Amino acid sequence: MSKLFRGLKKGLEEALAYTEGKITLKSELIEIPEPPFEYKAKDVRRIRETGHYSQGIFAKILNVSIKTVQSWESGTRVPSHSALRLLEVVDKGFYRPQISKKISR
Repeated sequence: MSKLFRGLKKGLEEALAYTEGKITLKSELIEIPEPPFEYKAKDVRRIRETGHYSQGIFAKILNVSIKTVQSWESGTRVPSHSALRLLEVVDKGFYRPQISKKISR
């Protein structure tokens, strides 16, 4: 028997045992967060400026290109759903990296 077949067989046997009342199924509640706020161009700029980040540094923080940050701030593009979540994380202060300059001697 293949591993796939064994897994299917076991799953079907458990389903049958459940319907016959021989076993109970375990369940786990998972809290799903609300969708992220729909950040607009002015919001993206506000978040960046509140953290005192240049567009280049902000792009590195969010792992996007500088052109992406520029297009969000100008309103020519809107952040994707995952980018909205990242913006929310920074905006709410869950992640606020401190930027420091290295001094060469």
